[in-house]
Amino acid sequence: MRRYRASRGHGRTRVSLWADYMGSDLVVCIYNEGAHLGAVAVAEYDFKEERACSSVITRLGHRDDEVAKKQAHIIARQTKKPVCVTAGIHLDDITQEEIVKILAEVDKMVLGFIRRVLLKNSG
Repeated sequence: MRRYRASRGHGRTRVSLWADYMGSDLVVCIYNEGAHLGAVAVAEYDFKEERACSSVITRLGHRDDEVAKKQAHIIARQTKKPVCVTAGIHLDDITQEEIVKILAEVDKMVLGFIRRVLLKNSG
């Protein structure tokens, strides 16, 4: 896998992911039709402590930090690779139901991505 692209959901809750390698590190973008730079998270696996650590920077007034940090942490923990995740999901007048659906779709997309990375590294 060099480049990876995926989309999930329909209509207002459709989200996308693209990923690529920067050397042996991973760069992942999570976004929707209203794509923007909302938050950036960096995570890496600490082999000594056997855990992942992550940090996030969020743009003023944006709430994409939860998506960026959570997904960066999960990807680093599972792949044991350094990762940078940018997240920019915007939806005017979003409902709580739409938020829940979008977060679930992001989780599923990232899981599919992790499986692809691990499959590549095992073979």
